[in-house]
Amino acid sequence: MSQKFNDRRRRFLRTTAAALAAAPFAGLGSASAQTHSNASFASLKQINAGLLSVGYAEAGPPNGPAVLLLHGWPYDIHSYVDVAPLLASSGYRVIVPYLRGYGTTRFLASDTFRNGQPTAVALDAITLLDALNIEKRSSADSIGARGLRTSWRCCGRSAAQGLCP
Repeated sequence: MSQKFNDRRRRFLRTTAAALAAAPFAGLGSASAQTHSNASFASLKQINAGLLSVGYAEAGPPNGPAVLLLHGWPYDIHSYVDVAPLLASSGYRVIVPYLRGYGTTRFLASDTFRNGQPTAVALDAITLLDALNIEKRSSADSIGARGLRTSWRCCGRSAAQGLCP
């Protein structure tokens, strides 16, 4: 390796180590800036949708425009515990489901193939919205947004044709 490459690597490692060492102290002075957080959702519901029995939280008017909030790995529905009431107070029907492998969501059959690919999650979201009789759809997600949105478009067009898992 060239000396220039080694110097760059060392500088990068030093900077990274310093940032990691300082990270626990980054929020010490900002306690007054923190906002109040809801601890949890009021209640959870359960519905059979496709291959799953889906546990979900719901807020807002039942006839409001529906918004589906999907958490990413390694988080769960509590990622949206502060956002859901804001959307609900603005008139949205907010649905926050536990994804496959999280919370109270379970496979209906023990022999169902376990698959966490974005297309499977997108199809789960579509079947959940179908089970809830929601026609107009909007979504938001956290981690993995690009893959899930692509899968959503794929499954939205082709789920009826069996092209998605």
